[in-house]
Amino acid sequence: MGSWLVERRLSKVGFRLKTLRSELAVVDEQLLYLSEDADDQAIRAMVAETASSSFEARSAQGNLANMTKHRAKVVEEIAELEERQDQLLDQLTD
Repeated sequence: MGSWLVERRLSKVGFRLKTLRSELAVVDEQLLYLSEDADDQAIRAMVAETASSSFEARSAQGNLANMTKHRAKVVEEIAELEERQDQLLDQLTD
């Protein structure tokens, strides 16, 4: 494979990695907020013992679970791209 093509692919992978790492930082901030919110809602549900407070607590916990899954997917994609980047760098040096 031509080195210009490898360099082009490396550039694309690098750009995507940069984007994903920025997204991961945002997701981590959101997870912190969602975790605190889920904890607050759980406490309110225990104190209030109403159906609406229980619903809000379950909703907050669901939001936290969804964001946790999203974070795992982002981390997995970063790992795959880092592996691809290593492969492309190996090709470039061969």
